Amino acid sequence: MPQTTPAPQISIPAIYMRGGTSKGTFFNLADLPKRCQVAGAARDKLLLRVVGSPDPYGKQIDGLGNGSSSTSKAVILSPAPDGAHDVNYLFGQVNITKPMIDWSGNCGNLSAAVGACAIHMGLVAPERIPADGICTVRIWQENIGKTLIAHVPIAAGQVQETGDFILDGAPFPAARIQVDFISPAPEGSDMFPTGNLTDTLSVPEIGSFPVTFINAGIPTVFLRAEDLGLTATELQADVNNDSTLLTRLERIRAHAGVAMGLFSDPSDAETRQHTPKLAWVAAPKAYTASSGKQVTTEDIDLLVRAMSMGQLHHAMMGTAAVAIAAAATTTGTLVNEAAGGGSLSEVRFGHPSGTLLVGGQTEQVDGRWQVAKVSMSRSARRIMVGHVFVPADSF
Repeated sequence: MPQTTPAPQISIPAIYMRGGTSKGTFFNLADLPKRCQVAGAARDKLLLRVVGSPDPYGKQIDGLGNGSSSTSKAVILSPAPDGAHDVNYLFGQVNITKPMIDWSGNCGNLSAAVGACAIHMGLVAPERIPADGICTVRIWQENIGKTLIAHVPIAAGQVQETGDFILDGAPFPAARIQVDFISPAPEGSDMFPTGNLTDTLSVPEIGSFPVTFINAGIPTVFLRAEDLGLTATELQADVNNDSTLLTRLERIRAHAGVAMGLFSDPSDAETRQHTPKLAWVAAPKAYTASSGKQVTTEDIDLLVRAMSMGQLHHAMMGTAAVAIAAAATTTGTLVNEAAGGGSLSEVRFGHPSGTLLVGGQTEQVDGRWQVAKVSMSRSARRIMVGHVFVPADSF
C-alpha cells in the first residue's frame, strides 16, 4: 500500500509574554491562517495545538502551556477600527485536559501585557508613543465588551520592561504597568446580578450559604471562608490535593452559575469552567505565603482565596481582583464585611503568593450599583519573540 506523506509543520509569528502572574501566547490576528482569523472550530483547534491541549498527562508537554490554568492561555490582538481604542484584545482560556477553549471572560493578568504587546506588534500609532514617559494604550476587551486602559512606561521610544516593581506571584522585578478597568460591570444592569448585596445560595446535599454575587471584571461568587470550613490562609496544596473539597467547591460554583443567570442547569458548568469564579474571604490574619514571605495582619485588609479552572489559583486572577475591588468598596457585601465594613476606596488583600492593592469607585445609579473604574498595578515582560510551529493537519 502507498504510504501517506505526513503533514508538514507550519509556522506562525507569536510573542510569548508574562502578564501579571500569568503567561500566554500572543498573536496578531493578521498572522493567523485565514480560516483561523474568525471564530470557529479551526481557530480553537489551532490554539489548542499551540498550547498543547488536550494533554491527558496534564503537563502540556507538546506545546507552550505549562500545565496550569495561569499558563494555558492564548491572546489575539488586532487593530481597533472604532477610533476610540488602539487595539482589540480577545482572550481564550485553554483547558488543559479537554479539547475546549472558554471565550466567556477576560484575563486580567494578561491584560497587563496587552498594551506593551500591541506596541511591540506595531498596532499602536507611532504618534501616540512618547519618546519617554507613559503611553496610554486604549484597549477594547472583545470577550466582555469593555474598555481597559494600560499605562505603559516608555524609555527612548521603546517599551520599558525592566524595573524594580515587585509583584507577589512573579519571582523577578519588572516595570510597573497600571491597568484601569473602565465600568467593568455590564452596561444597563446591576453589577450584583440578583439586585442584592448578599443572598443565600442553597446547594442540594451540601447546604445553604450566605453569598455575594457580583459581575465586575468577571462573574464571581464570594463566600465566607468559615462557612466552607476554611480559613482563607490556604495555599495551593491545601486545596488542590483535596479531591473531596474540590468536588464540593465545583458543585457550589455550578449552582452559583444558575443563580447568577449564567447557566440554565448546574451541568452547564462542565463546559464553562472559566466563569463564574468562586472565592472565599476572611478577616486579616497572619500566614506564610507560598514564597515563604510572612504576611502579617497589619499588611492586609482582608484575606481572599479564589478558584480558577477547578484549582486554587497560585496568586489572584486579575479579573477576580477587579471583582474583589468592586465588592470590597461597596458597603454591605461579604467582601466589604471581611475588610472591616464601611466606606472604602481601596483594599490590600492577602492571596497565596502575597498581597495586592486594588482600588474601586462604586456608586448607585438609578437604583443600580455600578463601578466607574477599578485600578491595579501589574507588570509584564516579553519572554520570546519568534514563530510557533504546529502540524498543518491539526486544525
